[in-house]
This record gives sequence, C-alpha cells and structure tokens, in this order.
Amino acid sequence: MKLTIIIPCYNEKNTIKKLIDKIINLNLSKQIILVDDFSTDGSREIIKMFKNRIDKIIYHNKNMGKGAAIKSTFNFILGDFVVIQDADLEYNPDDLVKMYNLMLSMKHDVLYGSRVLGKNRYKDNKGFTSIFRIFANHFLTEISNLINKQKLTDAHTCYKMFKTAIFKKINLKENDFSFCPEVTTKLSNFKIPIDEVAISYKGRSYEEGKKISFKDALKAIYVIFKYSIYK
Repeated sequence: MKLTIIIPCYNEKNTIKKLIDKIINLNLSKQIILVDDFSTDGSREIIKMFKNRIDKIIYHNKNMGKGAAIKSTFNFILGDFVVIQDADLEYNPDDLVKMYNLMLSMKHDVLYGSRVLGKNRYKDNKGFTSIFRIFANHFLTEISNLINKQKLTDAHTCYKMFKTAIFKKINLKENDFSFCPEVTTKLSNFKIPIDEVAISYKGRSYEEGKKISFKDALKAIYVIFKYSIYK
C-alpha cells in the first residue's frame, strides 16, 4: 500500500528544501508529486535540485492557485491513498505517518488531521497566530458542519487524507484555497464519513509569508453553499 503526497508550492524558498527533506525521509511507502505553481522567489531553482529524488515534478507556466496545482496531479497519482502537504511547514510531516497507519489499521475512507482535537483545543493550541484566526477557523468550521451535517472540529485543515478512489471521485472545480470547503462539502454530498485525528500545528503570520486572507474566508462560505445546492 502506498501514499501519494501532493505538495503544492508557491514562493516558499525559506521552507521548501527542509520540507522536501522531511517528506523524503518519512518511513512509509510513498509517491511524491510536487507542483510548482510558478514560483518567482527562487523556490523553483531549489525544487530542481531534487529532480532525481521526487517521483514527479510539475511546473506551472503561470500562477493558478492551490486547487489548480492539486488538479494537475490527477493523472499521475499511483498511491492507494492521497494526502495534501503544504510547502510552508505549518504542519509537521511526521503526523502523516500516524495518519497513514490509521488509514491502514482502522480502514478509514477519509481522515482529517485536526489542529484543535482533544488536547489541541483552541485555548491550548499556540499554533494559531491571532485571536482572529482562531475565531475565523471555528466560525468556518461551524458553518461547514451546519450546512454539510457533519461534526468536524477542523474542516479547513490542510491535512486531508483519502482513499485514492474517493479522492478522484470528487471531481475538483475550484482553483484556489476553496479546494478545502469544496472537498468537505462534496464528501457530505456523497455521504462519505470523515474521521479526525489530532495533529500538531505551528502557524505563520502574514509577515512570515502566510497567504490565505479574509477574502478566502468569504469565498469558502460561498463555496460551501454552492456545492451543497449544486451537487
């Protein structure tokens, strides 16, 4: 059994090398697909250094967004399971091993890594860099749960692991960060349960390079309603 790890990257020169090293050294059977979404900060040059150690590298000729980067990988996925790994190291790749082993032993169809489950509740989690981000994540998760009739603690986590057959069934449309609410809503439409496991998290500030914005939060709400109606 193999895990396909999809790494979308856009202008992450400060973390991409360390991230790739961590992914390569994970103790599991894996396929690595990295998509450079037209980085202009030197990330692309760093990625090229790993051309003989990464299974598939895709280079976009223009910046298209996280969702578009993920869609670019569909024809190259060979693993039995799929997971998304951001290039910024907010999430610890070691947690992928735990998630992968749970997928194998517990036979989950979809497993989300929750930043706030159990001991990682908001009041204890120092990974969120502001009160606003805590509120926004909680608010968006509650809206998602209400519309999708789910009981998730962290609907907008990056760490979403799927059986590949389910992942390919989703038929992604969104090109930006709205990939996340689109996936969660479509899984609800398919009546596919989502399980969660606690993971670690160390968020970045905007000064450190965080890219998601208030505009993306508004788009997330729109996308949840959109795909709950147009199934």
